[in-house]
Amino acid sequence: MQVEERQIGNPNLRPEVAYEWSYGFVYSPKWLKGLTISADWWHIDMRSISSILGAQFIIEHNIPGLVQRAPTAIPGELGPITLVIDPNDNLAGAQLEGLDYELIYILDTSIFGHGDWGQFTYTVNGTWLSRFELQVSPDQHRFGIAGEFVPSGFALTSSLPRNRAFASLFYHGPHDSWMNGLDVGATVHWTGQYNDDLLEGFDRKVREWTTLDLLASYTFNMPTPVVQEVPGYSKDGGKNVKMKDGKEKNVMPVSTATYSECGWRAWVNGTTVTLGMQNVFDADPPFVAGAFENNYDESLADVRGRFWYVGLKKRF
Repeated sequence: MQVEERQIGNPNLRPEVAYEWSYGFVYSPKWLKGLTISADWWHIDMRSISSILGAQFIIEHNIPGLVQRAPTAIPGELGPITLVIDPNDNLAGAQLEGLDYELIYILDTSIFGHGDWGQFTYTVNGTWLSRFELQVSPDQHRFGIAGEFVPSGFALTSSLPRNRAFASLFYHGPHDSWMNGLDVGATVHWTGQYNDDLLEGFDRKVREWTTLDLLASYTFNMPTPVVQEVPGYSKDGGKNVKMKDGKEKNVMPVSTATYSECGWRAWVNGTTVTLGMQNVFDADPPFVAGAFENNYDESLADVRGRFWYVGLKKRF
């Protein structure tokens, strides 16, 4: 059944206001060179948020004045919805807080004293959402939506799993060799479990989703053109130099000439070739019952499955 929705403007909108504070730390120990650990705890208090609510959100909360229904023969029974009015309005506000964390370890193989075999970079980056409380209007209580599926029609935010993270491992070729332009790596993306649309009665969890991406690229870095000194005229002309006997002598400066690369080397130098693949194992998005239009969460997952690509970039 299709229901008419009217999105309307509001000339009485007020400016949005937000207050934010955060604190954190960065730790780089001397006993393990290349390791950096950081964490930030953040708190955001948003007020007078300008947003449309979305038809599904309005219906689920049955906001007075925005849902019109047809009459029924049974007293007290809610009739079928005939119209949903979705205005741009200032919500009372939202409060959210959480933790961002990151670990980076760069291993330079030259520290072992057996030559330069390249560089490995390992990264772990994630977010833990502690709370997200929303208040639609001043006369309503705040309610939490952290760890829940949020319908796509709600413009303020997408779905809010409490945990999201990725881990990557990349290798860069050794310096002073033809492998200096080589970069190869893999990234694992992980989204933790979260609640399905509880307001629609789906008392279930949306399962976690893990995908693997691969990337390989090579950048051609040709040697810098040689600068040679050659005799000849200089645009600055000569200049007088005082000799040991006190007399001045006009000396012509030495000109310099730079020989630029030409031919195929000029076109290849500064070129990067990239080959990548996303979602290597072709993992399907987890089922979301509340996403009635296609049964997966568009804000967090991608239905395309395995996807490979090739890139070519030239730097002049």
